[in-house]
Formats: sequence, C-alpha cells, structure tokens
Amino acid sequence: MTAGRKTLLGAIAIGVAVLATAAAAVGQPSAGGKNITLMVGVKGDPFYVSMQCGAQGEAKKLGYKLQVQGPDKFDATLQNPLLDAVAAAKPAALLVAPNDVKASAAPLKRIQAGGTKVVLVDTIVTDKSIGVSRIATDNKLGGVKAADALKQLGVKGKVLVISTDPGVSSVDARVAGFDQRAKQLGFTLAGKTQYSHNEPATAAQIISAALAKDPDLQGVFATNLFSAQGVSTGLRQAGKSGKVKMVGFDAGPDQIKQLKAGQVQALVAQKPFDIGVQGIDQAVNSLTGKPVKKNIATASLIVTKANLSVPSVSKYIYKSSC
Repeated sequence: MTAGRKTLLGAIAIGVAVLATAAAAVGQPSAGGKNITLMVGVKGDPFYVSMQCGAQGEAKKLGYKLQVQGPDKFDATLQNPLLDAVAAAKPAALLVAPNDVKASAAPLKRIQAGGTKVVLVDTIVTDKSIGVSRIATDNKLGGVKAADALKQLGVKGKVLVISTDPGVSSVDARVAGFDQRAKQLGFTLAGKTQYSHNEPATAAQIISAALAKDPDLQGVFATNLFSAQGVSTGLRQAGKSGKVKMVGFDAGPDQIKQLKAGQVQALVAQKPFDIGVQGIDQAVNSLTGKPVKKNIATASLIVTKANLSVPSVSKYIYKSSC
C-alpha cells in the first residue's frame, strides 16, 4: 500500500470518528440504546396495564423496544430485586413506578449512575436527584375531587378513608387532599386513615369493623382499585350498598361493574394511558438531547353511572389487556 493511500485511509477513519463523536454529543442514542424498560408498581393492575398500552404504542412509534416487568404485589421488597436486574441489564431508559418513597431510592440511584435515563411514572421517591422526569396524576387534587363527589352524593356527616400503605406517594397525596377538603366541607373523619395493604379482603374486614363501631357512617373514600373492591364487598355483605356512599379511586373493569350495579356511587379515574405515552416521550427526549419536562401532572375525572356512556369519559376506563 502506498504512503498516499495510507494517508487517505487514515483521514477517512479520523473523519468517521469525528462524526461519531459529534452524533454522541448531540444526544443521538447508540446502536444498543433502543431498549426501554417499564417497571410497573404491580403486575395485573388495570391501571398499570393501561399505562403499558400507552407506553407500548408510543415506543413502537418512536422506534424503541419496550420490556415490561413488575412485582406480584405492590411491595418494595419484591420490586427492588427486579430493579437490581435492570441495573445489570442497563437499558437506555427506565420508566418506573417505585413501590416506596424511600426504600426504592437506592436501586434507582444505582440504575441512574449506570447511565440509564430514569423516568418516574405514577409514584415517586423523596430523593429529588432521581429521575429526569416525574409524571403522575395530580393526586392531591384527586382526593379533593373524591370529597366533593361525596358531598354531591348527599353525605354530610361521618366519613372514613381506607388506603393501601403509608409511604406510597400517590395514595398519601390522595388522603391529604381528601382530608383537607373533607374538613372544609364539614365532614367528620371517623378516626385515622385505615390501611388495607392493597388486599381487597383486608379492606372488606376494615369496613365491616368500621360499620360496627360507627353505625352512623355515611361515606367512604377508598384510595385505589383494590381497596375499593374490598370496601364494595364489605358494604354489600353488611347490607349497606348504596346506603353508605362510596367513592373509589381508579376505574378498572371490576369497578365499572360495581358502579353499574350501584355498589359504588362514583370513581375518580386517572389517565394511565396518557402517563405511559408521556413517559416514553420524556425518556426519548432525554436520550436524544431534546428538552425534558421535569414534572408533569396529569388530570383525573369523576365517573358516575350517569356519565359513564359519554365518550369523553368512557375512553378513560382502564384496560385489562392491550
């Protein structure tokens, strides 16, 4: 090979390297950077299924591959080992609904330190250094809407709140919003918030005990899908369906059946499909050097038997499969 040819090939190689460096500098994803993981809070929950549907469609549209994982229960001790596996796999981005505001932080910091872009969806951690974007329902406002719904249902006196577990950002905010608004409306809170640990059977036991203790109970706010399922069962078993007014959070297929049957009087529906879409958008923006929105609060709406068939409402009913 002549010296001139060697020089020409060397110049071409340098040029290719410069172009590759420039592409990286403007945030172009590498050849292996088309993988995104969605870590849901718990498998099988229609809320997270709907989020998955939105994320899958948006990822496909933008040319990314999406893998979906999640624990069998909403429990940080079950989710954290899955997050450790994500840290080892190093996907380009992770959309995650952390199971605990504190306990989930350590594995997420490791994932982020490994170069994966982390987007928090639905729930958050208190460590504000985690996450390029945080996308969730305005849960405090959702709690306010639940209190207003009970007022519209004619409730004036004693009300009870049944949640999942303390330390879950989304439901904690709903409780705070409800409590604040309930006091403004003149409701009497029937003791402290009760916790079902995301088990419908436990929620049913709680409402049964509450009815025995406070037979004048007028209303119940159940802060998520599984708590609402259990409360509905407990009220039905006590012969109190429709007499004790109930507002649930989320609008899964089972809750819609209960709404139609009059076992639940109103639901606060979130927009998980939209959260999934926006989660992918913000992750890809971060990967490609585009502007990223640090915080996005999505809306919620009240669903009743009267407005259930309205298209602008019915499109937000959660899915059981994509």
